[in-house]
Amino acid sequence: MERSHIKQEINITESLMNRINELISHYPEGKQKSALLPVLHEVQDAHDNWLSIELQNKVAEILGILPIEVYEVVTFYTMFNQRPIGKYMFEFCQTSPCCQNGVEDLMDYTCSKLGVKVGEPTPDMMFEVRGVECLGACGYAPMMQLGDFYQEHLTKEKIDQLMTDCKDGKITLHDK
Repeated sequence: MERSHIKQEINITESLMNRINELISHYPEGKQKSALLPVLHEVQDAHDNWLSIELQNKVAEILGILPIEVYEVVTFYTMFNQRPIGKYMFEFCQTSPCCQNGVEDLMDYTCSKLGVKVGEPTPDMMFEVRGVECLGACGYAPMMQLGDFYQEHLTKEKIDQLMTDCKDGKITLHDK
């Protein structure tokens, strides 16, 4: 995924900073880098689910580490977004069990219904389709993740219903 050059307002509120400090406190003195993953999650959640270069630099500053140490993590994990993304991210597992059970056809179907390509948000920024590595639910293939939740034994009908439920605001994205 390309790094975005779109400007993003950095808004490290007092509440967010308190949460970051609480996360850092779980690690030994001088080992604040260990909090990088949970801090990135919190910061991303507070910034429209993406992390600009400037925001990644801010995280590095807060943790007292080099920016490259943040970039390495953000570019490695698909759960961190480097550009604005669709509100409802359909993350389809693309490993062998899901592929053998038709996930590629379901991804094509979803993209066709939404009028987008994989990795491209809909013009209204409501949906996006992404292929990801194993989600660890091979017995439920084909499957995808939507927010914090797995959607299993997918069919075209289930995907249609998920799209409708998202449009109607019936889908909860996070377990918080």
